[in-house]
Amino acid sequence: MVGEEGAFVLGWDEVLTEEELSVTLKVLCMSEEEFREYKEQDGWEDDSEEEENSALSNEALSRLKTPCKKLLYDSVLLTLESYRADLKAEQDLLNNKEAYEKLSRREQQALHVRYGQKRILHQLLQLVQ
Repeated sequence: MVGEEGAFVLGWDEVLTEEELSVTLKVLCMSEEEFREYKEQDGWEDDSEEEENSALSNEALSRLKTPCKKLLYDSVLLTLESYRADLKAEQDLLNNKEAYEKLSRREQQALHVRYGQKRILHQLLQLVQ
């Protein structure tokens, strides 16, 4: 369901791997009986009309059912815990011209990438609270 990478791709305005995330949330939030029925229908593709109408924009994410929001929230927290520094520490480093200039070009680029990733994850936390 998640694909080869084992991760979902989030952008500023929407989930870029929305089909994978939508199906994953649907399945993980099903009861055991609902899952059994869903599998028996061989209907993994039968929900295409429903899924087309439920694009995972930021607005749609904020309207998810509570179990799906909780699952996403907890997943984002786990992802954020995998970073060594928090968002504020990265922002402080970006704002500290002297410390920033001591970083190699590669370290500066990595800092920008991590900071952007963390900002998107924090935005997602706010959307699903």
